[in-house]
Order: sequence, then structure tokens, then C-alpha cells
Amino acid sequence: MRPTLLIMAAGMGSRYGGLKQLDGVGPHGEVIMDYSIYDALRAEFGKVVFVVRRSFEKEFTEFTTRFQGKVPYEIVLQELEFVPTGCTYSPEREKPWGTNHAIMMGEPVIHEPFAVINADDYYGVDSFRVLANHLKTLSDKANKYCMIGFQVGNTLSETGSVSRGVCVVNDDNYLTSIEEHSKIQRDNNKIFATNEKNEIVELADNTPVSMNMWGFTPDYFLHSKRMFKEFLQANGQNPKSEFYIPFAVNELIQSNTATVNVLGTSSQWFGVTYKEDRPMVAQRLQELLNEKIYPEKLF
Repeated sequence: MRPTLLIMAAGMGSRYGGLKQLDGVGPHGEVIMDYSIYDALRAEFGKVVFVVRRSFEKEFTEFTTRFQGKVPYEIVLQELEFVPTGCTYSPEREKPWGTNHAIMMGEPVIHEPFAVINADDYYGVDSFRVLANHLKTLSDKANKYCMIGFQVGNTLSETGSVSRGVCVVNDDNYLTSIEEHSKIQRDNNKIFATNEKNEIVELADNTPVSMNMWGFTPDYFLHSKRMFKEFLQANGQNPKSEFYIPFAVNELIQSNTATVNVLGTSSQWFGVTYKEDRPMVAQRLQELLNEKIYPEKLF
């Protein structure tokens, strides 16, 4: 069974100043998702699911016409009000509930092992190959997940701070914990970050981090629904609370419910966190075209 690719594309791009998911940064106006989908198809993914907001569903519907006849795809919505029956939340809340909430939106259309990525990150050919090969071994399994690990020093922006899930990995390449760190920046050749306790910590360049390139089996939806209900009971009245993927994954690891295999890759990540990142991303994509990694026309 071929795995599915779920693309989280519901962010509003507040730091970027617009819909960066649909910003044509490639040599011929390609968006970063075009490269991810191209790489996923040559790694033998079988379907694509886009998670978007209702406010720009029309733009995404127009965008996805380029994939007609090339790969089956679905568009699903992520909205603030999509919470379990009986759950309440702060009336001051303005946006949906974060990355793990986005994954939950795919449950009605995903029934096979699946990968999860951000719409605005370039992950590289090898990352999709490694992830697809692993997911193909999980078709009859449950509670055995995976992620692609990147080195934090290779995931920074030159124009501002970033947030990353900092990973602790054991000798068998299994994730033992993951903690969201924010305000990650290089300063005088050292990398500093703010952890969940609001402490400033130093990170080594080779510290493994999650770039939200995950692999799950469909049982993950059931775990997520249970944890999301518990999350809302504890955090629903906080208008800024986020149901992040690391929050859910950590609970499953610590309770010995699931394992997460951290997979290495030779791919180099890059992305557009800020508008000022755009020229660098455009240059990198042109270089990949020059190196014949991609054809002149992707779709």
C-alpha cells in the first residue's frame, strides 16, 4: 500500500506577511509544495491531502488543478471551531489549535500510513525516499511511528529566530523526548534558544530537531482525539495555547504507547519563515534546477 502525504498549509503567514504557501519562489513560479509533491511522487506516495483554512480554500482549489490526473488529492479544512462535542474554549481565541489539530483534520480521508510535512519547508529528495521506504513497512502495524531528523545548525534563518522541536534520541535511534524551543538564533557562532520553561539554553549545531516531517499510521488519529479532548479541558481557556505534534508524541512515548524511529537523511532543509528568506530560497531552487535535480517543468 502506498503511503499518503498530508501537507499542513493552514497557517496564515503572520511573520511572512501573506500566504507563503502559495508564493511562487521557484524559477518558473513554482511554490515549495510543488517540489515536495514532486519528490513524494517519485518516492511512490499515492495520495496528497492538503489541510487549509476556509478563508483561502478558493485559492488552494485553483492551485491544486495542476495535479489533476497526476495524483489523487483531497482538500480538508482546519478551523477554530472544529473541537469535540462538549468542549469549550476562550472567546478570545482567533485561530485553530496548532499542528496536531491539523493532522486530525485528515482522519476522514486517510486510511493508510501517512507522512506529515509543512507546506512552506523544502525537505529534499532523500528525505521523501527514506520516509516513504519506512512507511511502506508499516501497513500492518500500529503505534510505530517515525520522523526525519535534521541538525538544528542546518535549519536556522539568517533573518530572524525560529521554533523547532528539539529531540533526545537513544542509541537505537528512537525518540525518547521532544521539547518545543522558540527564539532559536545563532549569536557569535553559538546557537541559543528558549525552552518550554522560558529558560535560555545553548544548543550544539548537531542537535537533532524535528522540522515537522513525520510518519504515522492511522491509529494516531484515535490517540490524538483522546489527547485533544484532555488538552482542551486543561488549556482551552488560554487563547494562545497550541496542540503541537511534540505535545502528543511525547505523551505517547512517555506512556509507552508508541515508539518513534528517528530516520537520518542526506537532504538539506531550507524554508521561508520570513519574507527576507525569499531570495535565498529562490537561489537554492534555481541551483537545484541547474544541477538537474528537477526538470524545467514539474507539473
